[in-house]
This record gives sequence, C-alpha cells and structure tokens, in this order.
Amino acid sequence: MRVSRVRLGPDDHRVLWPDRPPRRAFLFDDRGWSLAMHVDREAAAVLAVAWGLAARSRHSLVYLPMRANLPPEELAHDSGLKPLDLVLVQHSVRFPASRWPAVRARLGAGRPHTVSLPGDVFPDEDAIDHDRVHHREYRDHFHFTVAARTLFVVGGPEAFRRTGATMIRPLVTEAPSYLAERPDGHFCAEIDSGRWSASWSRHCSDMLHVEYRRTWAL
Repeated sequence: MRVSRVRLGPDDHRVLWPDRPPRRAFLFDDRGWSLAMHVDREAAAVLAVAWGLAARSRHSLVYLPMRANLPPEELAHDSGLKPLDLVLVQHSVRFPASRWPAVRARLGAGRPHTVSLPGDVFPDEDAIDHDRVHHREYRDHFHFTVAARTLFVVGGPEAFRRTGATMIRPLVTEAPSYLAERPDGHFCAEIDSGRWSASWSRHCSDMLHVEYRRTWAL
C-alpha cells in the first residue's frame, strides 16, 4: 500500500491506496439502476484487503483508483458508461465528499506503507447476527454517495466487517472454483444501504453489484 497525508485548512486527511492498483477492475453507474463493479481474481483480492482496511481504519480513507481502467470487452462500446473510482471510509472520519477533488489532487506519490490484517478481520458467517440488521434500532448501514467521479461507501466498522464476511470474501474464496466448474455461470456480491436506503444514498443507486469475472479481455 501507499499512504499520503493531505492537510486542508485545519484538517489532516490520511489516504491509503494500493501500491499497484488492479487493471482489471471497473466500476460505473449503470444509469441509476445499480452501481456496477467488475473484478478479476487479482482485483477481488485487492478489494478484500481494502474492505478489511476500511473495517479497521477509523481515521483513514481507503482509495481504489480505477476510473482510468478499460472496461470488459462487452462494455467497451457503451458510450454511456460513467467510470468511477472507489473510496471506502468509516462514518467516524466525517469526511465531506465535496473535499475529495482537493485531497485527490494533493496525494502525490505517497510513501510505501506495509499493512497486515488479522485473520479475523472478517468474522465467520455463523458469528453474524443477520436478524439484527433488520431491526429498526440498527443503524450501521452503508451510505453511498457519488462525487467527483468517485463512489464513496461510508459505514461503520461492523458494516464493513459483516459485508466483508458475507459478500466480499466469497469473491476471493469461492468465485474462482465456482466459475471453473460453471464457465457460463454468474458469481456476484450485492451490497445495499439497508432498510433506510431511500435516505442514505445521494446522487446514485443504493445498490452496489460486484461481479467476479473468470476471464477479461482488455
């Protein structure tokens, strides 16, 4: 990973991003129906690390630059696509998306930063209380915002840990073997902003659809 600290006025912003961002990762707004992301095996692994960092980083933004990447071949001729970068951040950072253009412009090359995630960064699925998520009192849902050609996924540590276990980790641990046995199959993760989605998402869909791709022609 690389890390930069950007100071804007009285505020100091810490940003983490991959030393080598994956080339076969593509995120776009699918005309308001959903936020659609395509990843290959390498990109899925990078996304899982980023998700784990977001679960543990109470003071950092985790940035995955990908809007300059080429889309999968079947999307290459769709002139209506709006490619996006991705930022994962906890509510506690209280980062206004409107500041992102200024922060991004000042990142520079950053400095090398070694990260190590514990094996339990994502819990076992049987340790997750799935019913609790649907209770009216539960508030750790995601908030999706698109600004400056970037999707912001904002949530608490529990939201990142829960979806990391149930949605993101299977893209790494299950998708490759599933599609090896079913080459014409479909393996994806669908992450939404929960029961309060209508009020928690701004300027975009309240659903992020991440599709694993076994092959990808550039």
